[in-house]
Amino acid sequence: MLIKSADDKTKRLALLEDLQKSSYLDAQQKKWLREELQRHKKGIQGERESAYYLDNHFKDGVNHVLLHDLRLVVDGEVAQIDHLVIGRLGYFFLIETKNYAGNLEINAHGEFTVNYDGDLYGIPSPLEQSRRHERVLFKLLERLEITGRLDKQPDIHHVVMMHPKAVIRRPDPKAFDTSFLIKADQFPSWHKKFGDDIGTATVLKALLNMRSQDTIKEWGEKLKRQHRPADLLALPEFMQPKPQLAATAQAPKAPVQAPAVAPATPVPIEVDTSLAKKLICAHCHGKISFPEGKFCWNNAKRFGGLQYCREHQGLFA
Repeated sequence: MLIKSADDKTKRLALLEDLQKSSYLDAQQKKWLREELQRHKKGIQGERESAYYLDNHFKDGVNHVLLHDLRLVVDGEVAQIDHLVIGRLGYFFLIETKNYAGNLEINAHGEFTVNYDGDLYGIPSPLEQSRRHERVLFKLLERLEITGRLDKQPDIHHVVMMHPKAVIRRPDPKAFDTSFLIKADQFPSWHKKFGDDIGTATVLKALLNMRSQDTIKEWGEKLKRQHRPADLLALPEFMQPKPQLAATAQAPKAPVQAPAVAPATPVPIEVDTSLAKKLICAHCHGKISFPEGKFCWNNAKRFGGLQYCREHQGLFA
């Protein structure tokens, strides 16, 4: 049963694409934008492909609920869970999706490396990433009183899903077990094997922990309400325009009046260059909408690289 689909991230992609056209960013900032855009596109594609296989596997099931793209914030800690499956037997599956462009290699120490045309790049362990998410999830489950009948904490299992065409080089399973790492299209067979491998004692415990379909649906809805979407328009501090570029913003000159008429008093404009590229009016410091900001950034020469609310855009007419 599907409880939550992935969030719409088109605004984020549009922002990253539009900002690359800005003349107020240096080469390093534009490079970051290109890489960030590529990373987001790959991430979205990978999550969408994994969701396809998971949705098809669980669409007619009554023993599991499924949530995609679940972002939890607990005591300042953030867990961005790609996919979460909750089963009636008390099992929680934390599923991390990865869509690397190169071949993946894992050594006997559990270290992950991506091979891009012969060049090796060390990457963070997606398993450890999922375990960090587990710690945040446990805190939230306790507060929401989502528990098993026998154990206070549910039984968490980690899964890392790769693209079906990914090439994976694994170590000897005796040195480091990589059974948690599968290709997206293998999840149905992995899930079946998981059920087959459960021992008799574990099955008995699971049966005692069994909850109704309504209960796990209620749990899924509770977690869905705890979802805290990321700010799709947020940018890191180093992406602010350089001071020498932002300083080009100047107040407009008062219009020239006829000699017989006294000169008009210029409208005072307070320019705060530290607000460049933020959805805050540089004049009144009020919050503005993305279309208002985008209009100003697309007319950077007119607005000096800053952004203004619709009312104060008139000061630059």
